[in-house]
Formats: sequence, structure tokens, C-alpha cells
Amino acid sequence: MAQRIKGKCKFCGKEYTFGYMKKHLSECKERQNRIAAETGTKQCGYFDLAIYSPYSKAYWLFIEIKETATLLDIDDFLRDIWLECCGHLSAFEINGESYEIETDMDFFWGKPPKSMKCKLGKVLAKGMTFSYEYDFGSSTDLAIDVVDYRKRNCQKDELTILSRNNPYEIMCSECGKKPAVVICTECIWESGGGFLCEDCSKTHECGEDMQLNVCNSPRMGTCGYQGSSKYPDQFVPDVEIP
Repeated sequence: MAQRIKGKCKFCGKEYTFGYMKKHLSECKERQNRIAAETGTKQCGYFDLAIYSPYSKAYWLFIEIKETATLLDIDDFLRDIWLECCGHLSAFEINGESYEIETDMDFFWGKPPKSMKCKLGKVLAKGMTFSYEYDFGSSTDLAIDVVDYRKRNCQKDELTILSRNNPYEIMCSECGKKPAVVICTECIWESGGGFLCEDCSKTHECGEDMQLNVCNSPRMGTCGYQGSSKYPDQFVPDVEIP
């Protein structure tokens, strides 16, 4: 956990920590060259978002997304890359307003939520920070910074991953010699340990039924989450530095 977690820039392949990546993406020459080389006459607005766990510096993402996309599009993306296990409910909190998928439920107290189907351009602005929660029981909380906004030629993709933290290596809690591949959900709550390599997982006293995959996600070890089936743990940039 003490490792300095870096990630790779999509455009130039260079590695930076979260703080440096936030600055680099606005200055990356490779990215600027691509934008300058774009052709076409139709302009679209795009937000750069930094998405991260407020409780761990190990997990973060940077994405570019069209202002005509919706909060529901971000919700779908986060479920695909970091969160989805059992179809739990989720919500965004923006300027004191809650945005959820289900808005027609009966509410006994408080103001009813707004719909996630609203477009980003209606609710986001450069410089703001808002929050996201997946699963109101065993919740995974995220913070989202609106790092930048720009007009550029419209692109085919509505959402693009700009960078993602590299997965960090966790050593086996039992032998201390090999990287962990699973986590015991019983042990992590009782002692904070429970990271097991392939060999130790077979003989661990709690049994294999209590084990979940080690994965590059802030939801690792929670509920029934086993990792993303759509995105690999290691983000691959367009250009790999030899």
C-alpha cells in the first residue's frame, strides 16, 4: 500500500502519479498534436474528469467525456470498470442534489432525487467536485473532479479513458513471498489481512468459498465483486515507451 502508484498517459505512454497526471494531461504535447490535427467543422464540448477513491490513493481514473453524455453514462462506465457485482443502486451528489436511476419511488423524508439521464453540460462546470456512491449497503464511494472543459471537433467515442492507475502488487499475507491473487473476505474484515497467493489460497483455513479476486478496483474484497469482465486491470496507452 506504500507504493507510489503511477499510471500511463494514453497519448505519450509516460507514467505519472495522480497529481502529476492531472497536470500532464492538459499539457501533453502528443495530445495537443492530435487535437490540432483533427478535421471537421462540427464542434463538441468535452469534460476531463478525474475519478478517484477518497480513501485510497491507489485507485484513480482520468476520462474525457462529451457534455451531451449523461450521468447515467458515467454510472454505466464506473460499473463496468470498477464496481458492478450484484446490480446495486447508485447515486451522484452534485451541489446538494441527488441523482439516481430510480426516481419514481416513494420518499418518506427529504427531497426526491433527480434523474441520472440529465446531460453533463447541464450540471457540471470546470473546477467543481462531486461525489458518487455505489451500493447503499456495502458502499463504494468515489470523488470526481471536473478538471477541464474544452471545445474540439466531435469525436466518434463519447467517452475515452485518458489514464488509469497501474495495478499495485500485494504480497501474500501468509507466505510473504508471492503476489496475492485472491483475498479472503473473512480475514480482511477481522484482521485487515487475507491476501493469498495461489498456493496459500488452496490451504487457507477459511476455505475457497470466502475468496474473491485481487483486482485493480476500490471495490476489491467487497460484496461479491470479482473484477471487471470488460476492462483489463492494466491500462494500455496508444504508445508504449520501450
